[in-house]
Amino acid sequence: MFGTKKKDTQGIDLEQKEMIENAQKRIKQKRSLFTHFIIFLIGSVGLIIIANRPNVEEITTLLGLEWWVWAIFAWLLLLAYHAFNVFITERLLGPEWEKSQYDKLVRKQKERITQLEKKIEKEYVAPPATLAMDTPASHRKITMIAAAGKNNELGKDGTLVWHLPDDFKRFKSLTSGHHIIMGRKTFESFPKPLPNRTHIILTRDKNYKTDGGIVVHDMQTALATVSEDQNPFIIGGGEIYQLGLAVADEIELTKVHGSFDVDTYFPEIDQTKWKIKTSLHHPADEKHKYSFDYETWVRK
Repeated sequence: MFGTKKKDTQGIDLEQKEMIENAQKRIKQKRSLFTHFIIFLIGSVGLIIIANRPNVEEITTLLGLEWWVWAIFAWLLLLAYHAFNVFITERLLGPEWEKSQYDKLVRKQKERITQLEKKIEKEYVAPPATLAMDTPASHRKITMIAAAGKNNELGKDGTLVWHLPDDFKRFKSLTSGHHIIMGRKTFESFPKPLPNRTHIILTRDKNYKTDGGIVVHDMQTALATVSEDQNPFIIGGGEIYQLGLAVADEIELTKVHGSFDVDTYFPEIDQTKWKIKTSLHHPADEKHKYSFDYETWVRK
């Protein structure tokens, strides 16, 4: 989709990696089913032997069947359910089904992007740079969203240097259903476009093309493109955040408590122009190596 195959931080092709992981998952499922089947056979024979020993007292029957028959029947149903998941559900709702659903979403997004591009070409006239940068549209809120270390560290080689699952969930919750403005490098760092969001890619490259979003070449055009969104988000990287400071109304900043080796930084927030509205602390735990704060900044 992006013209080059995406690779992870170790240089492994992501599509091949996904296929390998899926194959490993299927092997584990089938091995588990086979083990379950063997245990079922051995266990059933054991139940029959125990139930037919002469010194075993009679146990109340249910609907004319002995207890051990019902035990084997229930176990057989569990085995059948396991087999159904392995051979039916995984085939019908496996990776191919997921890919078809994703392709449907992509087609819908392409149609929406095409309509937006036609509308921009027809209606948009770029405002003066000073007006666009100094006077954000009053009818909406433009939000920058980022996670940065103690010294404003953002990432290295196009990737984050921490793993914070709760922060990812918060990012998804806040941005879903909205337009997200980003630089080309940020866009290309995604394995695939983020679902339920319209991607606006800001780049100086006049020849850059992609099916995953709308390509623009200046912040004014980016803001015009998202004019119907009441709360568009600027999501990075460093240069885009620097441009965003002039037009944003709010900053959702996850401040990570740690120092990191990076090559990209979040711009310094001028506290004579910005103030913290709310701050919520998240401690380190088994899923989060670092503690962090959710900070919401607003203009003074």
